[in-house]
Amino acid sequence: GSRLIGPTLAGFIIAATNEAWCFVIDAISYVAVVIALLAMRLPRAEEKPKGTSIGRHFLEGVRYAWEFSPIRALLLLLGLVSFASMAQAVLMPIYSADVLHGGPQTLGLLSGASGLGALGGALYLASRRSVLGLGRIIVFSTLTLGTALFGFAWSQNVWLSALCLMGVGAGMMIEMAACNTLIQTMVDEDKRGRVMGLYSMAFQGTAPFGSLIVGWLTPRIGTQEVLTGSATIIILGAIAFATQLPRLRRTARPVYQRLGILPHAPEPLNPASNT
Repeated sequence: GSRLIGPTLAGFIIAATNEAWCFVIDAISYVAVVIALLAMRLPRAEEKPKGTSIGRHFLEGVRYAWEFSPIRALLLLLGLVSFASMAQAVLMPIYSADVLHGGPQTLGLLSGASGLGALGGALYLASRRSVLGLGRIIVFSTLTLGTALFGFAWSQNVWLSALCLMGVGAGMMIEMAACNTLIQTMVDEDKRGRVMGLYSMAFQGTAPFGSLIVGWLTPRIGTQEVLTGSATIIILGAIAFATQLPRLRRTARPVYQRLGILPHAPEPLNPASNT
């Protein structure tokens, strides 16, 4: 919702005043967050004695995530998508001005379209009742993200670009939220915090490197070419994940059975028991 409303309002504010007021209003909005945090009254939790060091806990989490192939594959795909998909966010102002020859309103429209797609993707996931089938959905949403980004790269029409960005926003939201859901479903309780820390690293830690490379490449090869390269990386990542999906399902099946998500397979009859 914030991705839908915020950028749209920012486009109108820039058109009416200038960019500085967007940052002023954004800064003021954090006052409400600070007040809400200060208003919380939570019971003090008892600290459990730490048997091992933080570094050892971290290494255990990394080893656990790497050795369990479904979580490893999800984290790698998430990191790749986050790394490559930042191109559209970083280049949006340049694309809006140089390719579509628009102004602040065009930028607000494009950003709002991405937010609208993300909102639609979130509502779709909220309507689902089970994690079963999320693997296929991750493949489809990642392919949608890459394909829509490719279309956005070469679109010369504002409304077509907005439509493509709706696909980008929806694909990104569904892929990232579905990865989050599957990881939290499969991870052991005592490893949850560490693995979700790795999830945050894959989600937010790779994005700045993607932005850095995008900023370096764009003046050298062009905006549309950088977006095309990013879309290609995402599509290849989706294809690679799809080829591993059957094996990942077999590995995750015992976990789903233990959690009651899938029924246990019936034990084979022993012929000797009938004698």
